[in-house]
Amino acid sequence: MTGLTYEVLNKDNLARTGRLTTAHGVIDTPVFMPVGTAATVKAMTPEAVAGTGAQCILSNTYHLMLRPGPERIKKLGGLHTFMNWPGPILTDSGGYQVWSLADLRNMDENGVEFRSHLDGSVHLLSPERAIEIQHLLGSDITMVLDECTSLDADMDEVARSMQLSLRWAERCKAAFAERDGYGLFGIVQGGLHDDLRAQSAEGLKDIGFDGYAVGGLSVGEGQDAMFRVLDGVVEHLPEDRPRYLMGVGKPADLVGGVLRGIDMFDCVLPTRSGRTNQAFTRRGALNLRNAQHREDPTPLDPECACPACSNYSRAYIHHLVKAKEILGAVLLTWHNLQYYQDLMAGMRQAINDGGLEAFASDFHSKQKEEPAEQME
Repeated sequence: MTGLTYEVLNKDNLARTGRLTTAHGVIDTPVFMPVGTAATVKAMTPEAVAGTGAQCILSNTYHLMLRPGPERIKKLGGLHTFMNWPGPILTDSGGYQVWSLADLRNMDENGVEFRSHLDGSVHLLSPERAIEIQHLLGSDITMVLDECTSLDADMDEVARSMQLSLRWAERCKAAFAERDGYGLFGIVQGGLHDDLRAQSAEGLKDIGFDGYAVGGLSVGEGQDAMFRVLDGVVEHLPEDRPRYLMGVGKPADLVGGVLRGIDMFDCVLPTRSGRTNQAFTRRGALNLRNAQHREDPTPLDPECACPACSNYSRAYIHHLVKAKEILGAVLLTWHNLQYYQDLMAGMRQAINDGGLEAFASDFHSKQKEEPAEQME
């Protein structure tokens, strides 16, 4: 094969199941990819991540280019060997991270010059360099370099930025080395403007990519606005290529995204929440600092088979959280990643059975907000 191969297996209205084949294995879609920003999924071993059912993880070009450096990772066998993850890896281009350094960067047609948040050293990230870094890392799925815009940017600024991202995407495509099992994704930009999103998607299709991502969301626009953008943009994306919603999100965001035809997701939320005392369950999110859990012998989620739920009580995890023991963060992260993988597996089965609408209705009916409790 050349590049990546993607096969749509079943459809249920706009939602679909598929199989994305890469150099390091198959990804069943819809899929949630745990985030391993600095070549590690925080608080987890690669074996534990794989044990949750995760097939692909995401790492970050910006962070790895600064530390330990892509040339060093290449010398040590590439990112898969370096971090002991044998499965597929997607790397984002670093555009979002550089965008967040608003006071430390200068951007022009050539790329982005920025100062490292680590030591203040100056670096230039061009479209060509972004592709080169991801090639050195050995990424199965490479992302083009793009520019994000702030939620409050006016339409002229969003249009200028979107056009720049299109020109950069074309340069990324020219710099990308085609090879079996490796692919390049374009990123649709355009803010909350349907016409700019459509223009971006059509421009990316003219260039031609192995997959198409929707970027520039999850920046404070709210779920309704995000879903409205997806409703408008999905019809402009090819049926025979995977669709990736970047940096999203909460469990309800994933369900809504899949209903709208999105195939791939990533987000730091399940791991970050695990480190900040939150557990996602089939009955809603829990705050393990809350006093109501201190004598509760039940598991976080009785329907979950993860080690946290199989072997430990809410009371024990509450104790770990209150005592600031590292094991508390490990167990909550492990559980959250398992919950996300179970949610995606449930949606894949529901699509195959033609019952995703019923699955979504049942999901929403069970999501209860934990009552406020006085902290100890």
